[in-house]
Amino acid sequence: MYAYKHQQRYYEERRLHVVPDRKHVSYPQTAKIKKTKKKKINPIVQLFRLTILLSFFTAFFVFVFPVSYNGLIKQVFMPAKIVMNTKPITGMISVKPVKYTGADMYSILKPTSNYIYNDMYMNRLLLTPTIQKKQSEVTTMYQTGEIIELKNQIKGLMAQYPMIKPAVYVWEYENGRYVDINGNTQYSAASIIKLPVLVRMFKSIEAGQMTIYDEMTLTNYYKASGSGDLQYHPSNQKLSLDALAKTMIQDSDNSATNMIMSKLGGMDDVNVGLRDWGISKTYVRTWLPDMKGTNKTTALDLAKILYNLDNPGFLNINSREYIIDYMSHVKNNKLIAAGLGQGALFVHKTGDIGSMLGDAGIVYAPNGKKYIIVILANRPYNAPQGKDFIVKASNLIYKYIVG
Repeated sequence: MYAYKHQQRYYEERRLHVVPDRKHVSYPQTAKIKKTKKKKINPIVQLFRLTILLSFFTAFFVFVFPVSYNGLIKQVFMPAKIVMNTKPITGMISVKPVKYTGADMYSILKPTSNYIYNDMYMNRLLLTPTIQKKQSEVTTMYQTGEIIELKNQIKGLMAQYPMIKPAVYVWEYENGRYVDINGNTQYSAASIIKLPVLVRMFKSIEAGQMTIYDEMTLTNYYKASGSGDLQYHPSNQKLSLDALAKTMIQDSDNSATNMIMSKLGGMDDVNVGLRDWGISKTYVRTWLPDMKGTNKTTALDLAKILYNLDNPGFLNINSREYIIDYMSHVKNNKLIAAGLGQGALFVHKTGDIGSMLGDAGIVYAPNGKKYIIVILANRPYNAPQGKDFIVKASNLIYKYIVG
């Protein structure tokens, strides 16, 4: 009987999951997991979704990516270069100006380089450490006082030509008096940029890097449209630097200019020379013709170059004689020269790209008076008022200084 009760108690404890001498422990029953059937997607809906996705990516690569590539990616990693365009009829080559977008890695890393700079290399403006020379070859005009009366007369003339935006700089050799109207404002240089190119050539000759008798071969590579007749000459013609410099200044020949700059070592060499001379706002950025006006100068910079033509510490007597001879036979005498009195000699260089018309030179009056005059005029494209203003301003200045 005892054994039966003991066995019954054992089975009862097992049923209740109770451990002897411990609290009763109950275990919840395990919940049953319901199996859900995988919902089938309608093949038509699936095809519709795939079509929309493919349409989106196609539209992105066709419309969005090309714009982004040309507008940013290409300009950052592959900036535009000079393009040589061969004309199909004549076979001549014109040099297109470099397209500067500002969206390149250098501009991103050096955001102020296009505004604060003192040098140029590989057609890029740079800010480099300034090397102080013991003695500069170039001197600056001594300015005693501004000629207020003449300045007011020129401003009165400017009021008659509101569409013309000029820069005028005049400086008298005798007493250092001057007139400065927007003299330090940058203008497109047009063909007046050939003046610093000419001076740089003679500085290189004086340094023994070349001679005036050195010859270059005219090829299609150098032929440029615009002013000058060399573009129509047969190829493989040999020309001396003397002949090239003469046609560059007297005929304002673009092909001759490109040849001389190439002989010097390119645009960078001209710019290095300008920096060495202390000419801060004049530079070459495009092979000629520069119809977009990317080559820049100021009236004050040009006056400083003209002033130093007489500086024996800057140019020797042989270089000066060549330069004066070239510049005294410029064929375009319809600007400042047209406003001078009879018997006056004018040594100068003109420039015209339609939107900017200019002239810069030294006037030698019959009575011994001598002065530098630079007039740059922004105007509506080819507007005749630009020429009229320059001629009248020249005549006004001549009468005031020479009498």
